[in-house]
Amino acid sequence: MGIGGGGDVVGAVAAAELLGAAVVGGLTWERRPVDPIPGPRRLGEIANAELLNDAVALAGPQTSGPGGFVFCEAHVARALGERTVLVDPSGGPRALAGALDDAAAHLGCGRIVLLDVGGDVLAHGDEPGLASPLADAVLLACARFLRTPAVGAVFGAGCDGELTPREVRERLDEVGTLGEDRLDEAQLDRVEAVAREVPTEASAMALRCARGERGEVTIRQGRRTVSLTELGGVVAWFDPSRAMQTAARLATAVAADALLEARGIRTELAYEREMAAQPH
Repeated sequence: MGIGGGGDVVGAVAAAELLGAAVVGGLTWERRPVDPIPGPRRLGEIANAELLNDAVALAGPQTSGPGGFVFCEAHVARALGERTVLVDPSGGPRALAGALDDAAAHLGCGRIVLLDVGGDVLAHGDEPGLASPLADAVLLACARFLRTPAVGAVFGAGCDGELTPREVRERLDEVGTLGEDRLDEAQLDRVEAVAREVPTEASAMALRCARGERGEVTIRQGRRTVSLTELGGVVAWFDPSRAMQTAARLATAVAADALLEARGIRTELAYEREMAAQPH
């Protein structure tokens, strides 16, 4: 599952290509251009989804939120021809871990992959470009409470314009990876076919990296710059527990019930609340 919200579900599709049989999904937290309401959507706000428990639902092509917006997971469900998973992270790591364990059992999944597109899941918290650490931190923190075996992953290092590729490389080296894999041409073709159906910039940048493109490009209407690198096209796997003992300081704080904003760390929720409060 993509743990950063929005188009991270496309990164989950990339991981699934490498893993074989897998159910893909992501969070009920869309980017502001898709959903202008701050924060993630509760499952009670979602139409045309099959609820598995209080925090996890199955999405189809028609799954939508308030005002009729369509979730990225719904676009992926249409592209793949199969249902995807939608997870509401608002209950926090402990409750969410129980819901994920229940969903994994229901779906017959023996492992949960927590994948972030960009790499800010491994942020220390003081990186200059860090802007959206909250969702990633909450989901990685779940690993401390999961009964189902979990593995962490980063795809598209630096492709969200937050941590730089060099910073992500340093964080991965600090954690120690379990392996770093590249998709072959046929796998890239299949992931790109899905990505064309989803409003995502970061995952699209990762696919450009995987195709061998290099250089500087802008995303987020020019507000962020991405360096297309070799690392950006790699899926790097890591041990979530080891990550929280080393680089992933924000997930460690969240697992201990600390509030990131109280620690002076700006999150995507603060940004969305500020934007929503501005006059239109």
